[in-house]
Amino acid sequence: MFLWGVAGAGYQSEGAAPDSNWSRFVTGYQNSVDFLHRYPQDIELAAHLGVEVFRLCVEWARVQQVPGEWDFEFYDDVVAKVRAAGMRPMITLDHWVYPAWTGGWRNPKMVELWLANADRVIKRYAGNGTIWITFNEPTVYMAHEMRQGRFSPMMPSRLVQAHKGAYRLIHEADPQALVSSNVAYIPVVNRLVDFGFLDWIERYLDFVGIDYYYDVTPGNLTAMHGATGKLYKIDPEPKGIYRALKHYARRFPRLPLYIVENGMPTDNGQPRPDGYTRSDHLRDHVFWMQQAQSEGVHVLGYNYWSLTDNFEWGSYRPRFGLYTVDVQTDPVLVRQPTDAVETYREIIMSGLPDDYRPKR
Repeated sequence: MFLWGVAGAGYQSEGAAPDSNWSRFVTGYQNSVDFLHRYPQDIELAAHLGVEVFRLCVEWARVQQVPGEWDFEFYDDVVAKVRAAGMRPMITLDHWVYPAWTGGWRNPKMVELWLANADRVIKRYAGNGTIWITFNEPTVYMAHEMRQGRFSPMMPSRLVQAHKGAYRLIHEADPQALVSSNVAYIPVVNRLVDFGFLDWIERYLDFVGIDYYYDVTPGNLTAMHGATGKLYKIDPEPKGIYRALKHYARRFPRLPLYIVENGMPTDNGQPRPDGYTRSDHLRDHVFWMQQAQSEGVHVLGYNYWSLTDNFEWGSYRPRFGLYTVDVQTDPVLVRQPTDAVETYREIIMSGLPDDYRPKR
């Protein structure tokens, strides 16, 4: 069975951020889209789309705000409501955020601390179809740590050690579970930036999770805007998702693939100047994903990033949401559906029309 889903992350959407590596230096966070209090509504919106998977993060910084003390009340209700709505949780253990008191990956005891938290999360939510992501985009995670002066040369090996430990814990709790660490497909240098991590953990993966947003071709070099955070200036390259899937199918022929994240940012919610819509983007990427499937690539599922707009690691300007939310000017934080809401529902229910051809 193919799984359709939506995705989000704790720090980016919850608001009321506890003390963490991010809360100590980010400004302008406000309360993001306040998933912390509006999660019943957002889960209902996801269920109305017809998706089977709801990706969330059980934020370590929230559940263990002081050493030795855990509080899972919030996530208990989130996971319960996701399951009650007929969806499977896809739980991310680490989406680049950790409690500030840990000291981060420079701490020689970080793996031990990280796994102690992971053990509690896993034992609490394993089973009933839960899918697991250990580390979100580990190479990008390390790049963030470098920019903030918190990187340790030991971080790569410690992430590998933590992933392997979590993999074992998950399969002890649920032998049938699917576990991965999703990788960011970065054009041109992709083979270099993820070399090592995926290869080191290959035997500890049940699928390869792929985040695809853009590619580079001779006629489209706009991906360079990704380095400046101006993601809305990148011209989408839908066929790139086909190339990404074929690339990972060749590299890891024994493993199925899953598009864990795919979406299109707009500039503060405004229409793109070229007229390319979120619906166009969604249909085109699904078309090329299905083209790869028709050629024998085993794809387990697809998650749209993201259900709602959120805090893009320093800015609210890039808007990725199926539902747009104007954090900076709307105190009520209304979830406004974009054109892609109905499009995604139609794709899930009926697929693309047989005669569909990509807009670009």
